[in-house]
Amino acid sequence: MPAWFTQAQTCHGGLPRGKNHQTNIIPLELISVIVICAVLYLKLIRWLETRTQHRLVAKARLRREAALTEMKTITDQIKEMENYKSKIDSVLLLTLHDLSKSLSKGDVSPSYVLHAYLEKAQDATKKYNCITEFLPECQEQLADLRSSNKGLLYGIPISIKENINYKGHDSTCGLKKFLNKPASEDSVIVQVLKKQGAIPFVKTNVPQTLLSFECSNPIYGQTINPHDTKRSAGGSSGGEAALIAAGGSILGIGTDIGGSIRFPAACCGICAFKPTANRISKIGLSGILPGQKTFESMVGPLAKDVDSLALCMKALLCEDMFQLDPTVPPIPFDNKIYTSIKRMRIGYFESDGYWIPTPSMKRAVMETKELLEEAGHTLISFTPPRMYYAMNEIIFPGLGADKGLTFVESLKGEVIDPSLKFQMSICTMPEALKKLLYFLLKPFSPRIADAFKALIGVKSVEELWKLHVSAMTYREEYIKAWGTHDIDVLLCPSVGPAFCIGCAGKLLAASSNTIIYNLLNFPAGVVPVTKVTQEDEEELMDYQGYRNDSWDKTFKKAVSGGIGLPLAVQCVALPWQDELCLCFMREVEKLVKNKTGIKENLEKSCPNVHSSGAKLLESKYYSDDSF
Repeated sequence: MPAWFTQAQTCHGGLPRGKNHQTNIIPLELISVIVICAVLYLKLIRWLETRTQHRLVAKARLRREAALTEMKTITDQIKEMENYKSKIDSVLLLTLHDLSKSLSKGDVSPSYVLHAYLEKAQDATKKYNCITEFLPECQEQLADLRSSNKGLLYGIPISIKENINYKGHDSTCGLKKFLNKPASEDSVIVQVLKKQGAIPFVKTNVPQTLLSFECSNPIYGQTINPHDTKRSAGGSSGGEAALIAAGGSILGIGTDIGGSIRFPAACCGICAFKPTANRISKIGLSGILPGQKTFESMVGPLAKDVDSLALCMKALLCEDMFQLDPTVPPIPFDNKIYTSIKRMRIGYFESDGYWIPTPSMKRAVMETKELLEEAGHTLISFTPPRMYYAMNEIIFPGLGADKGLTFVESLKGEVIDPSLKFQMSICTMPEALKKLLYFLLKPFSPRIADAFKALIGVKSVEELWKLHVSAMTYREEYIKAWGTHDIDVLLCPSVGPAFCIGCAGKLLAASSNTIIYNLLNFPAGVVPVTKVTQEDEEELMDYQGYRNDSWDKTFKKAVSGGIGLPLAVQCVALPWQDELCLCFMREVEKLVKNKTGIKENLEKSCPNVHSSGAKLLESKYYSDDSF
C-alpha cells in the first residue's frame, strides 16, 4: 500500500483511526497536479480557439483578395474594348439622375457602367479599405437585364452595407461567429433593387457589432476617411460612405440606429437619408440587438447628391416592396411634395443643450440659416425639449436595458476590436462600481455620472414598460413643441468633422444630435454645406463643451486639426413626411451650391491622399499582431 495512503489514515493525534472512521484524503501533490493540468487544458482550449479564429479570419481575407482579383480580371477584359478609357471617364462624371436617363435611352451600356464602377471601387478599396465582398452574381444579373423591363434604377450599380443579406454571402457584422454562414435568400430591399433593375455589386465594411461610430473590425480591418487617412470614415455605414466619397459607387444602402447612416456621410462629405421607420422593409437585415425597441432602426440611401436619394426612395417605394413585406405601409413616393418650391417655416438650433457643438458645427448651421432666410424662408429659433432628460432617462436606459449582456454575449469568443474595448469595459463593469462612479462623479461631471447611473439597466418587465411609456410621452412632448412653433422642418447640427481614428469608441454620447431622431422616429438626413476653416480651428482652442469633462476633452481631441474637412447640417421632418425632409435637403443643397458657384463632381469630391495611406492600412490594420 502506498505510504501516502497509510499516512492519510492517521488521526490528528498521530493515532490510527478505527476501521469505521477511515477517510481518503487527496494529497497536496495530487491537487497541485490536477490544478496545473486544468490550467494547461484551459490554455490549450484558448490557444485552439485563437488558432481557429486566425484561420477563419485568414480565409475570409483570402476570399476578399480573391474577389478583388476577380474584379480586376473582369475590368481588364473590358479594357481591351475600343475607347474604353474615354467611355469610363464619361460614365463616372454623370450624376445618378443623368446616368439613369442615359441607360434608359440606351446611350450608354449597363456593362460599361458596371465595369467603370468595378474599377473605381477596386482603387478606392486599395486606398481606404471600403469593400468586404465582391458580388460576382452581378455579372449574371447584367446578362439578364437585356430581357427584363427597365425599372427606375435600370443598370445602376449599387453597393450595400455588409449586414444587408445577399443570398450566398455572409453578413458577419464584423463577428467571426457569423463567418461561413451565408444568407439563404436576399433581403427584401435587395430583391426590390433587383426588380427595379439595380445591380448590387459589392458589400461594404462595418464596425464590429455595428454599435460604434468607428468603422473597424478584426476581420476586414479599419476603413479610413478619403479626405484624411488619419481620420475615421465614421460608423456604422462607414464603408458605404467612404466608397461613395471616393467615387467607387454612385448609390449605396446603409442602416441607421443612432446616426449610422448620417454620421459617416457627414464625415465623408456626402448626402444620406434615414427615412421614417418601416417606410422601407427591414426583413433580411442582420444585427446583434434584434429585441431592442426603444430606438427605431432604419435602412436608407447614401449618395453624392439629394436627387439620388430621392430617386432611390422613389424606386424602393413600389408595389414589389409592399407585396414582399405587407407590414410596410403602401405609400408610394410623393414626387409633388419633393419638388415643391413653396416657402417653408424652418426651426433651427445650434445646440441641443446636452452635447455642445464645436465652433465649426455652429457656423455650418448659422450660415445655412442665413442662406435659407435670403431665399425667403422663415427661420424660427427652436429649443429641443428636455434633452438631458431624454438622454439619461430614456436613451441610455434603453441602450443598457439588458445591462449590456446582449452586447457582451455577441463578443463572446471574439477578438475584440480596439474601438470597442471602452464600451466593453463599461458593459462588463459591476453594478456596484457604476453606482460608486455615479456618486463620485456627480459633483464634478454630472452628465457622465448620470450616464453611469442610467446604464445600470432595467430591473423588471414593469420597469421596461414604463421606459417605453416614457419614450412615447417624450415623443408627444417633442411633437407638441414642434406644433407650438408652427414649423414645417428643422435645421440642426450634424456631428463633425470626422474623428481621429481611435476616438469614436469613447464618444457614443456625442450621438445626441442624431440618436434623438431614432427615438422620435423622425425622418432625417445630412447635407454637406462647408469645410473647417483656420478660424474654426483657432476658436476650437477655447472649446470647453458642457463642463470641460473627459467627454468634452476627448471630443475636442477627436475633431482637432480638421482644417479642410467637410461639415454637414442635419435636416429633419415629422414622421411619414419623408418627401418633405428630402425637399428641405434639396433646398439646402441648391442654396449652398449657388453660393459657392461650384458644381462638385465625383472626381473632385476628395483631395489626393498621401501615398502612405495604403501602407498605413497594410501595416497597422492588417497585421496579425492585432489578434
